[in-house]
Amino acid sequence: MADNNTIARPYAQALFELANENGALDVVSRSLDVAKDLLSDGQVGAFLSRPALTDAQRLEFLQSLFAKAAGSDSAFAGSKGHGTNFLKLLLENGRVGVLPEIAEQFATLKAQAENTLDVIVTSATEIDTQQQNEISRALKARLGREINLETRIDKSLIGGAVISAGDVVIDGSLRGRLEGLTNALIN
Repeated sequence: MADNNTIARPYAQALFELANENGALDVVSRSLDVAKDLLSDGQVGAFLSRPALTDAQRLEFLQSLFAKAAGSDSAFAGSKGHGTNFLKLLLENGRVGVLPEIAEQFATLKAQAENTLDVIVTSATEIDTQQQNEISRALKARLGREINLETRIDKSLIGGAVISAGDVVIDGSLRGRLEGLTNALIN
């Protein structure tokens, strides 16, 4: 059986191309984020998998959820348009469950097109605005992309920070250094 990321890839690519052509990358991206949040709730997935429901009923249910969660700004809330056609296609092919993976892959394609990178800096204590700006500038210089910086606090790091930028992880935490020292001593 195919992995959800493999199934999601062509859908994300097609939706990205359509949204890009229509200047709707931001609207579709926000709509997919809402879809990802809604479908991460197991109850929504369980309801949608009920055999008694028709695809039209599933579509109506999803559109009402999107309308409540995102309002009229959702690409999937209205009864007409590309978003509705996309949902119909997913329903016809039994692929609504891969919407979270489609959302992730769409976000990656959007970031590549916009030459941006989402970066998460996890630290033991709060990072002030000046430090955030310095980290952003350094990463922009190193990676050659605009940086969208998000900060998180994890007290278990003891000190320092861990920077996750795409598939690059820079562990400058005290916990990471202690683990490295422990491994060096053991080996």
